[in-house]
Amino acid sequence: MGVEAMENPLQVVDPEIYDAVCRDLHRQLTRLDLIAAENYVSTAVMIATGSVMTNKYAEGYPGARYYGGCEFIDIAERLAIERAKEIFEAEHANVQPHCGTQANMAVYFAVLKPGDTIMALDLAHGGHLSHGAPKSFCGALYNVIPYGVSRETETLDLDQVRDLARKHRPRMIVTGASAYPRFISFRQFAEIAREVDAYLLADVAHPAGLIAACLHPSPVPYADFVTATTHKTMRGPRGGIILCRKEYAAKIDAQVFPGIQGGPMMHVIAGKAVALKEALQPEFLDYQLQILANCQAMLQELARRGYRIVTGGSDNHLFLVDLRNVGMTGRLACQLLDEAGITLNQNLIPFDPRSARETSGIRIGTPAVTTRGMREPEMIQIAAWIDQVLRSPDDSALRARVRAEVEELCLRFPIYTGLSGAHLPELAARVGV
Repeated sequence: MGVEAMENPLQVVDPEIYDAVCRDLHRQLTRLDLIAAENYVSTAVMIATGSVMTNKYAEGYPGARYYGGCEFIDIAERLAIERAKEIFEAEHANVQPHCGTQANMAVYFAVLKPGDTIMALDLAHGGHLSHGAPKSFCGALYNVIPYGVSRETETLDLDQVRDLARKHRPRMIVTGASAYPRFISFRQFAEIAREVDAYLLADVAHPAGLIAACLHPSPVPYADFVTATTHKTMRGPRGGIILCRKEYAAKIDAQVFPGIQGGPMMHVIAGKAVALKEALQPEFLDYQLQILANCQAMLQELARRGYRIVTGGSDNHLFLVDLRNVGMTGRLACQLLDEAGITLNQNLIPFDPRSARETSGIRIGTPAVTTRGMREPEMIQIAAWIDQVLRSPDDSALRARVRAEVEELCLRFPIYTGLSGAHLPELAARVGV
């Protein structure tokens, strides 16, 4: 069977999937995305990720593949590796992990044994599932000692970290978070790790783009291993990377392949290479600066309107809002805001009295709306809409009005305008955009 040559193969071959793509395109075009872990890739990244490189099996590494025909695949992976090393000033980079969790898994498997003790930020205080949550592989394989934040400041309690490290003598200390709005002192974590002869893993999946732009402390000079994702603030395809010192390079590469993965997703690695090149451009710094400015504008407006911001502010691209003073759960807030065209996620706050299914907070991030070109005035308007919706939970007419206003704003800041070759314009036309 040859390759189909038709005007729109997807619509002809699989109308159900075509319809789902149309509907999700419509959602992306007409709703505000405030999920801190999401972003919009560039047209160039999308084209690379959807390219013919998806056809190639390429087990192994550049210059040492187990399949023939990899000469051009090797070019793409080498470019991704060199760009990652340049951006983060790292000695070694592995760009094959399919996601951040698998990047963490490879690091654990490279230097730990089942039953070893690790320390990591408590999930309830902003940590990540792959840092030792009981239901994750990490929690099942290792003896996990969680550390947390101070009840008074809601920031990392480094005295607690040091005391726990001295008591439990972990084999590895993990730092990094999925819902922590402040800078992390990687230098101090490294000092604690050295004191107890532990490896230090820094997971910077969220602030990677800010680190690339030198707007957030870098863990590379201090940590034995650094993991990151290429989406979120990096604005690339969904995937992971590992950075490490040369002395660990062979162990890391062996654990990624053949340890936990088979053939790499070469189309995604090509997309990673493009995103990493974009991160080397001067305008990437402007973009990251605007993410920070937008985050400050929105959180300050919500604080002005009476919402308590966890830790009192943010040093990065996200912040947490405590909804207890408005008598609402995070779950209900997300449902109401989703009806109004504003997408975000419920989130536990430190020492949350509610369960993870309900939560007392929401997490808000500004990477995606910044990619659309929105700036501080739009952030203030979005904060006003959030406030209106949350303070009138029984007013469905208000949510409908906000939804219409949100759509009007989104259409003023479109995504993927003029994209050819991927049928997005006709998809948009099909759903009336």
